[in-house]
Amino acid sequence: MLSAALKTEMLAVARAARAAAYAPYSNYFVGAAVLGEDGRIFGGCNVENAAFPEGVCAEAGALSAMVLAGVRKARAVLVVGAGSHLITPCGGCRQKLREFAQPDSFQVLAVNEDGQEQQWTLAELLPHSFGPEHFS
Repeated sequence: MLSAALKTEMLAVARAARAAAYAPYSNYFVGAAVLGEDGRIFGGCNVENAAFPEGVCAEAGALSAMVLAGVRKARAVLVVGAGSHLITPCGGCRQKLREFAQPDSFQVLAVNEDGQEQQWTLAELLPHSFGPEHFS
C-alpha cells in the first residue's frame, strides 16, 4: 500500500508529464508516474504519431526513463488522463509493466481530473500473465 504522501508525489509527476504530452490527433493527453524499487519516481507522457499506431503510451515512456536510470524493478504506476473517466494502462502497457513488476504486489492507480481514484494490483488487471520467470 502506498502512503498518501507518495501518491501525492506520484500524482504531481504524472500531471506534469501529462502537461508535456504530444497528442495533436486525439487531443487526449495522458501522464504516468512509475515508482521504481529504489523509491524514485519516473514520469512519462503519451507521444502520438501521424502513422498510427507508432505512438508511445505514457506508461511506456515512464518505464523507459526508469530503465535509462538503471532501475529494473517497479512497485507502482499512477496514470492520469483527461475528463471524468478513470483510465488504466492499455493491454500492451500492462504487459510492459509486467516485465518489471511482481503482479500480486504491483499497484496500478488511476486518477481523473476531478481527483477520483481507483486502485488495483497488476494481477487483477492482467490475470495469468506471461513474465520473465517463464523462461526459467
